[in-house]
Amino acid sequence: MLEANVYRAAKRLSLTLRASANASAVAFVVVLAGCSHPGGARVATPPPPRIGATETGIASWYGPNYDGRRAASGEIFDMQKLTAAHQTLPFQTWVQVTNLSNGKRVDVRITDRGPFVKGRIIDLSLGAAREIDMVREGTAKVKLKVIAPR
Repeated sequence: MLEANVYRAAKRLSLTLRASANASAVAFVVVLAGCSHPGGARVATPPPPRIGATETGIASWYGPNYDGRRAASGEIFDMQKLTAAHQTLPFQTWVQVTNLSNGKRVDVRITDRGPFVKGRIIDLSLGAAREIDMVREGTAKVKLKVIAPR
């Protein structure tokens, strides 16, 4: 008789603990869901850049090691297309890049993040770098100007 009472008490305790664990798991999931998007915390998106905004600095180019790989925007990088990487401009922003040493210009679309070398403001695709004649040097002083989407 004592063994049966102990067995029933242990079973009740086990069911109570299991119910408590399930309730804790549900509460945890509900808290996490409140942090997710949509309905929870919103992810900040940068404001669209002002058409005509400018920036001057050093450009570099990239291509062979990244060709065919996914860019930060999610699209596949094609080093022959007129695209570029910028650290802060929103993806799909169009920028006119002027090589200040020769006056040549190219319009590029921001599809990636970078450059990650101190002092550089934009990484051009190989195709864009060819357009402004900076492939051989590797870098050039440039002026960026945000333009209307093409």
